[in-house]
Amino acid sequence: MSTGDACAMGSAAFWAVSVILMRVSGLQIPPLPLTFFKNCVALVCLALLLLGLGENWMPEIEMGDHLRLVASAVLGISLADTMIAAALNRLGASLQALADCAYAPSISLVGLVMFGEVLGPWELIGGALVISGVFVGATMTNEIRVPRDLWTGVMLAAGAHVIMAIGILMVRDVYREVSVVWVTGYRFLIASLVMMLWSAFSKRQTMAHLFLGFRRRDTWKTMIPMAILGAFMATLFWVGGFKYLPAGRAAIFNQLSTVFIIVLAYIFLREKFTMRKVIGTVLALLGSVLVAIHK
Repeated sequence: MSTGDACAMGSAAFWAVSVILMRVSGLQIPPLPLTFFKNCVALVCLALLLLGLGENWMPEIEMGDHLRLVASAVLGISLADTMIAAALNRLGASLQALADCAYAPSISLVGLVMFGEVLGPWELIGGALVISGVFVGATMTNEIRVPRDLWTGVMLAAGAHVIMAIGILMVRDVYREVSVVWVTGYRFLIASLVMMLWSAFSKRQTMAHLFLGFRRRDTWKTMIPMAILGAFMATLFWVGGFKYLPAGRAAIFNQLSTVFIIVLAYIFLREKFTMRKVIGTVLALLGSVLVAIHK
């Protein structure tokens, strides 16, 4: 397994654990302050990592690259992450896995449009197995009984993945030239500042509401690990996967997070684990093996 493969698969594992913790935290903290809290924790972790590695705090890049990074942060973190948290509150962990099936096709489509990337036949077969596996495994969840919450949640999650794909791939040339740690930290910094500015001038939200996660110390036992594993570790590995792999291939490995979420939701959240979920898990794992073997 190459460095890129390991990064993409590691991101899926970290993100799955983070989603479970996010589901628990989201029962008490609304999506916006939840996203802001994890962004700030990730930013501190990334700053410490930059300091420990002795890397340049401000690499020389063009002004146009800075502007693209700002747009990427607003789309991929400020907006998409908040949409995912909102969807998770409506769907629960297992059912959100159904909407997460939009992730790999979104990355592949955006990669094709932006870079003309075409997957090989074995990668297409493996990707189809992964996507079909998570689709089969996630469709039988029964946690949502209100149709409005179901379709709103699915649209929020699916839309977030499309926005996220655009946000990360529009700056792929930047993080292939400079430090992944710096690019990730820069995006979180911009995203946090934008959320603060929006709350400061918004009539619907307040700064006090934005900092709710910091005031609710009783939730830190789940929110801090959620932020470290998800916003920090998963995002770092996620960007690393896109740095070393074509967009479609990285997305296929990332899609395994859905399988991990289904399993973890059954173990820790007591969400139903049906035979169809077992079949879906087997299909998805088989697809990931095909992708890994046929590079």
